[in-house]
Amino acid sequence: MDLFDDQPEDGPEQGNRPEYTVAELSGAIKRVIENEFGHVRLRAEVGRVNRPRSGHLYLDLKDDSAVMAGIVWKGVASKLDTQPEEGMEVIVTGRITTFPGQSKYQIIIEDIKPAGMGALMAVLEKRKAALAAEGLFDPARKKPLPYLPEIIGVVTSPSGAVIRDILHRLRDRFPRKVLIWPVAVQGAKCAPEVANAIAGFNRLTPGGALPRPDLIIVARGGGSVEDLWGFNEEVVVRAAAASDIPLISAVGHETDTTLIDFASDKRAPTPTAAAELAVPVRVELMAYLDQQHARMSRALSQGLVQRGQRLRDMARALPRPDSLLDSPRQRLDRAGDRLARAATLTEAPKLRLERAAARLDPALMTGVQRRKMRLAGISGGLRPATLRNRIAQEKERLASRSMRLGPALTRERMLQQARFDRAGKSLSDVARRQIDRWRNQIDAAERLRLTLGYEATLERGFAVVRSGDTLITTTQAAQQHTSLEIQFRDGKITVKL
Repeated sequence: MDLFDDQPEDGPEQGNRPEYTVAELSGAIKRVIENEFGHVRLRAEVGRVNRPRSGHLYLDLKDDSAVMAGIVWKGVASKLDTQPEEGMEVIVTGRITTFPGQSKYQIIIEDIKPAGMGALMAVLEKRKAALAAEGLFDPARKKPLPYLPEIIGVVTSPSGAVIRDILHRLRDRFPRKVLIWPVAVQGAKCAPEVANAIAGFNRLTPGGALPRPDLIIVARGGGSVEDLWGFNEEVVVRAAAASDIPLISAVGHETDTTLIDFASDKRAPTPTAAAELAVPVRVELMAYLDQQHARMSRALSQGLVQRGQRLRDMARALPRPDSLLDSPRQRLDRAGDRLARAATLTEAPKLRLERAAARLDPALMTGVQRRKMRLAGISGGLRPATLRNRIAQEKERLASRSMRLGPALTRERMLQQARFDRAGKSLSDVARRQIDRWRNQIDAAERLRLTLGYEATLERGFAVVRSGDTLITTTQAAQQHTSLEIQFRDGKITVKL
């Protein structure tokens, strides 16, 4: 009897139905679903994506009204050309099955393709905006290319026409050493291999057995968006942005644009153009050097000629060397003649000096004796008794002078006292007049205050109405208070309202 045959709800056979275990019933349902939906193609939007450490891929496939669980086993996930992302519209191929452990059905995915170019470009724009927000495309972080790199690293397929075009162009322009890192340029292996190649070149040691390149070229020929998709992967963009070595991207033709173009330091429209950006033309450089050498030689020759002419012009303005020595030679001859005459003139004074010295010897001795005797007389006057007498005499002379000076000092003091008294009297008069002026000003201000104050107005029959500290000036304001205080000229009264 078929498990799913329709049976009447009431009848003699109802009690004869067989009993199934949960596992048996789940297995039967699983077989029916797998037989009915062997392989299907499903168009849906990718929802939640989960990537556990096992390598399997779990995701949700949804549309406007339903959600289906999907599984990509590890071996298939590593070979997918397009990795699913949340929000991506895809077409999946797989088989429908059930998971009895949770009483749910799911699709085992064997292939994933973007649902048309629009879906792929939407994913590309979303990824581009996210990476640009991190600053990976910022022009300020881009490095200048070396003018003439010694070693160039090329990341590309070793079997394609791209590497031959690059090597041929480098050989024509300026031969350089080239290191080739072979990678897959499309498919599932493309992105990780390209990212590893860029990182590997950066890990090389300058001057090592395998030298580190001065410039990296990442190149690939043209193709569809799907073929070039590996160069749009996030891992490739981050590797290009993190490269310490300047990097040129040459992926596809001139109209093709991938995300590595925005992260690289320079984008070339084609791989051949990348080789042209990497090195200058050797022949043109040699011609430029020859031209500069010729210019330098001409400038040097012209400079020497000009300076030689200037030197000759200045030499003509200078006098002859012999004429420069004529005047000093004459002065020297004249000085020699005067020196000879001066030597003869000193003989007579020398004789006179000798004769005078002979006559002065006895006179000098007599003068010395006289000065000794005078010094002895002066030293006798410096004895203690003589000094005391001299001090007493000086004291008496000082006392007599002080007696003469006493009356003069007294007169001077009296004159100074009189001048001081006159100055004090004058100052007192000035102060008294100033105080009188201030008192008159205060009295005038007080009279003006009384004239302008409201107390004078009260004298004419007016009154001031207040409520506390508030001045009442209108009937409307008076009606808002329960009591009022009225001030007349002779006092105040309080009125209850």
